Amino acid sequence: MIFVTIGTQLPFDRLIRAVDEWAGAKPGREVVAQTGRGTYEPRHIRCMETVEPAEFQRLVRESQFIVAHAGMGTILSALEIGKPVVLLPRLAAHGEHRNDHQLATAERFGVRPLVRVARDETAIAGILDELELGTTESQDGAGRISDSASPELIAKLREFFASARPRRGVAP
Repeated sequence: MIFVTIGTQLPFDRLIRAVDEWAGAKPGREVVAQTGRGTYEPRHIRCMETVEPAEFQRLVRESQFIVAHAGMGTILSALEIGKPVVLLPRLAAHGEHRNDHQLATAERFGVRPLVRVARDETAIAGILDELELGTTESQDGAGRISDSASPELIAKLREFFASARPRRGVAP
């Protein structure tokens, strides 16, 4: 099963249409999508407007791979369990978000072994075909991330907060 998610804030018809068209050309593929309130009506994938958090986690775990916007929650959920994820960043020019911060997110995470970035919706079909042909799931945990902060990050945060404490007799 392939799980498609667009997040919880805004519709993302461009992504849903691209995956739906791919699924239409590949009969028999099970594709489940959390679509939000978009205007495009998919014909080849099973859709839900919203997904409860527990169901979202189940779909992520049970999927072969995930197709999503470049939202941090989805990326982190996929990488924590070592699941391949295909990202299509939302673009402000298409009215999909307020700004283009998802381009930077996709660029930053696109270097990771389990992350593939589609530069536009026309690249989705080729990436999905490649993922279907081979297994990209890590056999040795490569590409997975921890679900907790690293000791280095914790030490840096402690150092930062220790240096930011107001000193006695000094106004903040």
